Amino acid sequence: MSLLRNQIFLKLQAQTNENPYLIDVEKAEGIYIWDKSGKKYMDMIAGVAVNNIGHRHPSVIDAIQKQLDKHLHVMVYGEYLQDAQLNLAKNLASILPDSLQCSYIVNSGTEANEGAIKLAKRFTGRKQLIACNFSYHGSTHGSLSVTGNDVKKAAFLPLLPDVTFIEFNNIDSLKIITEQAACVIIETIQGDAGLIKPTQKFIAALREKCSQTGTLLIFDEVQVGMGRTGKMFAFEHYGVVPDILTLGKALGGGMPIGAFISSYEMMHTLTKNPVLGHITTFGGHPVIAAAANACIEVLKTTDWIAKTEEKGQFLENLLKQHHSIKEIRRAGLFFAIEMGSFEIVKKVVEGCLEKGLIGFWFLSTPTAFRLSPPLCITHEELKTAAEIILKVMEKINLTD
Repeated sequence: MSLLRNQIFLKLQAQTNENPYLIDVEKAEGIYIWDKSGKKYMDMIAGVAVNNIGHRHPSVIDAIQKQLDKHLHVMVYGEYLQDAQLNLAKNLASILPDSLQCSYIVNSGTEANEGAIKLAKRFTGRKQLIACNFSYHGSTHGSLSVTGNDVKKAAFLPLLPDVTFIEFNNIDSLKIITEQAACVIIETIQGDAGLIKPTQKFIAALREKCSQTGTLLIFDEVQVGMGRTGKMFAFEHYGVVPDILTLGKALGGGMPIGAFISSYEMMHTLTKNPVLGHITTFGGHPVIAAAANACIEVLKTTDWIAKTEEKGQFLENLLKQHHSIKEIRRAGLFFAIEMGSFEIVKKVVEGCLEKGLIGFWFLSTPTAFRLSPPLCITHEELKTAAEIILKVMEKINLTD
């Protein structure tokens, strides 16, 4: 990266942390990213669980180009009939249960969670929100309020009032849920907590408690939806259906999108008292909706989701042989590789980057690093990735 480009990036483009990766991107295709020097990287995080079907999938590019020839933005959401939006609503309904048939498309995952929270309060008439410790639901005001990480919230207090936290996988903590609660919002599988799966007993008890108290159950699948865990949606593993589902990241096929989805009865409450109870200018943008439609079709017509669990197990088997790894937590092709300390994680992630493999951190779990490669990754590519990671770990052991 030239000094000038470096300075522009660091000084004129707002930063999110003090040590960015600084890959100077030229192009991306499939599971790979190339920088401007020609160096090739395996994107083993898929842009943080975004590019589930790979970078620049031909179907997505084609859908975008065709939509560009028709129209771009024409009106705020929910006023005009637009082919791309209508098709996306039908596509989502076709892959979801009967109780989740009405979708509201927004621009990001955190917006989806904001909308879901508003919907729960509007439909129930209640104010209390319940979330889980160590959860992550986004960085905007409401989503941050229901995020269970005090360090991330401290500088921005006060946030929303009437937010209570329960312990993930602790059935006894569900007694906190009463008729005062508008909703319980949880990640179906906790991501930034370091990939924590719910037990079947916990998720079933949570569903029962919410039904008993009239509390709406929101599953945040922004990170784990769209095939990442080996099912189209992670809740399918547990046989429990939420009242509201939120999506984002991978839904757009590489384009920015979010969605909150519920029943027609619930969603229709946003049309009155007040009118335009939830409105977005760019949500459901036709180009983005076209890309999302293409992404869904790719996931429906390929065998990538069906092979996700087997591929995940294949990579896990290759990695778990190394004595430096304390634990591997996994859901499909989503990994938390537990190393025991941030110092070791930092060395592994930086060493892999140097060798052309991109891994990433967890917000709330500094002792582990994440892998979430595109679902289209091949066994040979998984083998190559494992070889790079193991070589880096071995080098760290030799020099420590």
